[in-house]
Amino acid sequence: MPSFNLKDYLAHRQALVEAKLNESLPVAYPEKIYESMRYSLLAGGKRLRPILCLATCELLGGTLEMAMPTACALEMIHTMSLIHDDLPAMDNDDFRRGKPTNHKVYGEDIAILAGDGLLAYAFEYLTIKTQNVDPRHLLKVVTRLGHAVSAAGLVGGQVVDLDCEGKPDVTVETLNFIHAHKTGALLEASVLSGADLAGANEEQIARLKTFAQNIGLAFQIIDDILDITATSEELGKTAGKDLTAQKTTYPSLWGLEESKVQADQLITQAKAALDIFGSQAAPLLAIADFITARKS
Repeated sequence: MPSFNLKDYLAHRQALVEAKLNESLPVAYPEKIYESMRYSLLAGGKRLRPILCLATCELLGGTLEMAMPTACALEMIHTMSLIHDDLPAMDNDDFRRGKPTNHKVYGEDIAILAGDGLLAYAFEYLTIKTQNVDPRHLLKVVTRLGHAVSAAGLVGGQVVDLDCEGKPDVTVETLNFIHAHKTGALLEASVLSGADLAGANEEQIARLKTFAQNIGLAFQIIDDILDITATSEELGKTAGKDLTAQKTTYPSLWGLEESKVQADQLITQAKAALDIFGSQAAPLLAIADFITARKS
């Protein structure tokens, strides 16, 4: 059996997602807000969340067509979180994906509204555009995405993250809470929404949840490592921001080597959770390895 080619797989899926995202949000009046939304939504990136959604839906017998509206909605929600995260009141960053951040181009007022617009449109888009899916499964997706963004998810993680800036006594448990919510919740929703669309059973959801939670935490550990070891050009955003903002990170608690060891262990556990799926899980397994091998 030929080995799975992740590079080709990601390139193909990325191209599909890019085309659909471009089509999903045409410019209308008032043009300024649509242009601002499109500026950040179409700024590139790995499109990891949409691809995870598509891969999981296919793993369980679903189709790309079934999952694409949800995949696009996930990227809209993720883009909202980046626009708002970059604002001066939050992480105050000037660059994202190698370009000036949204508020640097359009102003803080329009950036806030662009994020709001993308979040609202994500739910409208996925409910209108999803075809050939049991409405009960689609309702699960809507609930799951709403939860991922809420105070029980992304928003809650951001609040604790802001509250911990400059504090010298942040524990690993608190750091895990921040990143399981701020980063992990949407990654988990990306995997599980794909499973919901395909009508996954309880055991499949449980296995995929373990997979998603582990890759989510590993993703953040690698982000923390790259903030120290990579250049701004490689990252497409300002390197060394965590240190400047006096944020507790995994390397600041464990050191770089132990952080890498912990990330590798999480990926091993994530992959083990998918053993029931056999070779059909090749895309998800390869993406898990990609998370610790990436340079940006």
